[in-house]
Amino acid sequence: MTKPEWQKAAEAADASAAPSEAAPKAAQKAAPEAATKKVRGKPFVKGKSGNPAGLKPGTRHRKTLMLEHMSDDDRAAIVSKIIRQAKRGDRPSQKMIVDRIEPPRKGRAAPFSLPPIKTAADVVGALATVTAAMAAGKISPAEAVEIAAVIETARRAIETQDVEVRLHALEERFK
Repeated sequence: MTKPEWQKAAEAADASAAPSEAAPKAAQKAAPEAATKKVRGKPFVKGKSGNPAGLKPGTRHRKTLMLEHMSDDDRAAIVSKIIRQAKRGDRPSQKMIVDRIEPPRKGRAAPFSLPPIKTAADVVGALATVTAAMAAGKISPAEAVEIAAVIETARRAIETQDVEVRLHALEERFK
């Protein structure tokens, strides 16, 4: 009587493996599929979703649902507890309250006026105005960088327009 191929492969693997790597007896008696090759890494097909239909329309996150079901009494109790913790010196609670009262500033209008930028030469004057405002303390260095980026975008747009006009003139000349 001959042994099945999967049993021969399992015995050969056991013989070549170190004693600490030997498979348990239950694995040796497993089905032939289990004794072949163990899938490692990412067994899923690349680019194919496990849930191609996605979430059903209108599905909401569990936290959103929990907040909706919270009653006004619960909200009041939570807010009062956060306030009590903040008064006792709890830094995260204090930060939470301050962030809600006065959220971090996301940007503001520049407190000075830029000269009009019509040509590439006007860019130099605009950058000089930004530098002077930063030096005078009217704007922060971070705000100066953001304004300079806007000026740079305007410069590139002007140069692109100039190149198009020059190219069109050359094409007309050589027709």
